[in-house]
Amino acid sequence: MFNWLEGQQYLDTGFVGVLATLLVVASILFNIKRANKGAKNLFIRRIAGLNAIDDAIGRATEMGRPVLMVPGIGPLDAISVQAVNIFAQITKSAAQFSTPVRLCCASAAVYAYAQEVIRDVYTEQGMNDRFMPETVQFVSDQQFAFAAGVSGMIHREKVAATFLLGQFFAESLIFAETSNAVGAIQVAGSTQSTQTPFFIAACDYVLIGDEFYAASAYMTRDPVLVGSLVGQDWAKIFVAGVIMVGTLGLSAEMTQQTDTHREGNKMVPVSESTGGKATTEKKKAADTAVARVFRPYIPEEMTKDKFTREKKPVPEGAEEGGE
Repeated sequence: MFNWLEGQQYLDTGFVGVLATLLVVASILFNIKRANKGAKNLFIRRIAGLNAIDDAIGRATEMGRPVLMVPGIGPLDAISVQAVNIFAQITKSAAQFSTPVRLCCASAAVYAYAQEVIRDVYTEQGMNDRFMPETVQFVSDQQFAFAAGVSGMIHREKVAATFLLGQFFAESLIFAETSNAVGAIQVAGSTQSTQTPFFIAACDYVLIGDEFYAASAYMTRDPVLVGSLVGQDWAKIFVAGVIMVGTLGLSAEMTQQTDTHREGNKMVPVSESTGGKATTEKKKAADTAVARVFRPYIPEEMTKDKFTREKKPVPEGAEEGGE
């Protein structure tokens, strides 16, 4: 049954979510339009970990050793797809110098997706013969069996560069320390905040927070990706500004005095709580303009359910519940 109070609450405060959504969409579309006119004109701050990719590939080429990439141990989701897309750009650079790559997967679905993406990269570069069965490998879907298999590959092939990007858990430090033991350059980034400190302690470069999701736009300079990234940043700045202004306004308003307080869905005079003695008190959080926007006062008559059906009378001679 429709709850009139909940419906009225949405009508009063639902515009906040609508405006926020429209703001984000408008910012993204506007910046995509700007990017189409010249994506290089839109500023994206320098990300050291991504700038080190060319140096890492160059070192691997000079040493004649492969580049190892691991997209985490998560399923085929947005995180794994983003990691594989980053690895596609790394593979494109490595293919130009005929540097061998090894992409190790812990999920069959990620393995199938990564195999197609990396094969397409070699095809675009006109190097179909460079794509070997060992280029993309499925190691194991068991966490520590996967960690042991990848660590063994790092030791056997003496990789010169390791890229650990994706969803990692307890195996993160195993990969990082094993790569460090063979002297590999390490670029890492995880969506799990609990693993980021381990990467920071053991790796050369780490992508932190949104840097992981910004990597595709940073590396490809695709107008849609760059415009979306800049548009989201604009929206974040605006929302942060609104929150700051709202906080300051709320703090200032709570220093003012009032002769009524809001209790639940009623406005109660301060005199009722002081035995009829007229007095004023400072506003509480529920009395402020911010509270009126997000938790508006609803009159008592509007709280009644206007969609309640009346019970039909039972015909004489018929039993209750009969036709």
